[in-house]
Amino acid sequence: MACEIILSQDHDGRRLDRTIRSIWPTLPLSAIMRALRKGETRLNGARAHSGDIRVVGGARLYVPWEEPGGQTEERAKTSNTRTLPIIWRGENVLVVDKPVGLLVQPDVKHGDSVITRVWGMFGAGGQGFSPAAVHRLDRNTTGVLLVAMTGGTLRELECLFRDRLISKRYLAVVVGDLPKSGLIDAPLLKDDVTGVVRVDSYGLSAKTRYERLESRNGNSAFSIASIDLLTGRTHQARVHMAHIGHPILGDGKYGHVEANRRVKKEVRRPLLHAYELSFPSNLTGDLAEVSGQTFRSEIPGDIKKFMV
Repeated sequence: MACEIILSQDHDGRRLDRTIRSIWPTLPLSAIMRALRKGETRLNGARAHSGDIRVVGGARLYVPWEEPGGQTEERAKTSNTRTLPIIWRGENVLVVDKPVGLLVQPDVKHGDSVITRVWGMFGAGGQGFSPAAVHRLDRNTTGVLLVAMTGGTLRELECLFRDRLISKRYLAVVVGDLPKSGLIDAPLLKDDVTGVVRVDSYGLSAKTRYERLESRNGNSAFSIASIDLLTGRTHQARVHMAHIGHPILGDGKYGHVEANRRVKKEVRRPLLHAYELSFPSNLTGDLAEVSGQTFRSEIPGDIKKFMV
């Protein structure tokens, strides 16, 4: 059953595909893409074939599935009663401390994730805007993650990330004696079938700055690295560190097989932690509350035990 709704101002300026996903959070992405491809989705009566179209508040959105009349109940099922550690909460921005093993977005209907836990803790909205993650961390990466509580905030934060005005610092345990510092400038290409990312001249520009904080030599040499992602590509830190011969310890996809074997009893994930996130100063409007602020996540035990 098809329906038509009026978009709220919270969606003004957002991509069409992200708008649809926020209103119908349990709808498979494949269904959204199929509707767009077939021209079954319309904005103000005109067929919309692309998800990157920017919508405006007050526009009429027509879709070939049911009206989100039971949206509150459906989102209540999608969210859950499990909580998240909160680093900081403002009116427009929420900073959470993502635990290991948790996806940012659910991969199955009603699945556990950062965002469904946020909905359970703070509400999931109705046909308007629901709290949304601004960026992504891999399932087994821990640390600082931003959640936008309003549509306007989400758009502003996305712009800051796009313009590289938000600084993200990671800590990692890497194999070998890492050089004191360096810049990795190597384009990355993702295989959409396997999900594996590799350095490839046909890939997207990717830059990573690193600094060695500590190192230990011997049969099990490793280093503690501070990693600054100057771009935000999928698996960027993991692939770039492997590319220079110092893969992240515990990384089964891009890591060092023998080094991982030696620590398999104590290391059960890639030892990568989103330690620090900093905002530029002089932010105004919805982002004034985070202007000039830096948020940090406590270093998890599995990384801390490798530090002097």
